[in-house]
Amino acid sequence: MTKTLWYRHILPFTLLLGLLAAATLAGDWLLHRLNLVWVGRYLGIPGTLLIIGSLVYSLRKRKIITSGNVKSWLNMHEIGTWLGSLMVLLHAGIHFNAILPWLATVAMGVNVISGMVGKLLLARSREHVLGQRDHYQLRGLSKAEVERAVFWDAVTLDAMTQWRKVHIPIFIVFAVLALGHIISIFLFWGWV
Repeated sequence: MTKTLWYRHILPFTLLLGLLAAATLAGDWLLHRLNLVWVGRYLGIPGTLLIIGSLVYSLRKRKIITSGNVKSWLNMHEIGTWLGSLMVLLHAGIHFNAILPWLATVAMGVNVISGMVGKLLLARSREHVLGQRDHYQLRGLSKAEVERAVFWDAVTLDAMTQWRKVHIPIFIVFAVLALGHIISIFLFWGWV
């Protein structure tokens, strides 16, 4: 039995996203259980710094920075944004104190999901569809039969290629909202 696009590609994406959600819930529960909720207040700072630091990958990809391997920078980007997002989610906790931080958190969540789509689904799905085409061609199917056999996988792949049109604008929304949240903290906590 050939492994389907769902089993090989979408399921790992779902599990990784589920792991982020479970780690957030477990971490928040643990902070409450150990009476360390105040720690969550400050996790936003290292989380934000990890997310900002992970943007070096974008600079390397656009050749603004020329040192280092692009693949290594990508790995650091993925790990940094995942861990940074976890810290920011723990920072947000389950407390609903103001709308601006929650808007930033939602934008960050959408951005994380769109980035994971790019990482886990798009490249692997393209590989899967090309592999399926090769498989059917080797079996001697005509071009029309091959296209019919991979039609739904190809449609899914085509829809997924649009992820960059979401990822960058959502990051910009997240960055503006997060910056607004940070500025408001400086103002209202009297740090300025």
